[in-house]
Amino acid sequence: MSDFPPVIPQLQHTVLDATDVRGEAEFWRDLLGLAYRPGDEVPEDGADDADWLVLTHPDGRRCLAIQEVASLPRNRWPEPGHPSVSHLDTTVPSTSALDAAHERVLALGGELRLDRTDDPDEPLRAYASPAGHVFCVFVA
Repeated sequence: MSDFPPVIPQLQHTVLDATDVRGEAEFWRDLLGLAYRPGDEVPEDGADDADWLVLTHPDGRRCLAIQEVASLPRNRWPEPGHPSVSHLDTTVPSTSALDAAHERVLALGGELRLDRTDDPDEPLRAYASPAGHVFCVFVA
């Protein structure tokens, strides 16, 4: 045992892989009401070669980063034998908000993967982002 206090790592942000970094970042930015880290905004001239983008909460705290990968196998969850490995959970306050979020997710390019809106204890829907990252929206 060390005589020094433990060093506790702090979570900075969650990193998601994507072949289209800007497209994936735009999906999450729009869906979650995030902002780009200063310098990561969409270029005014339209020339965008971003391979790493950081999204923050409105107060500047980091939330997500999107990094470029050459290829990304399609996530097949919830097919049997294909775990989600990890996923993001988001919440809304009511079932009517869950329905409104559903329309928004689809309009932004998300894909419905699981619908459990009839669960009386925890209604939810699970989706995949355009890059295939699984996330849930449930009533908290």
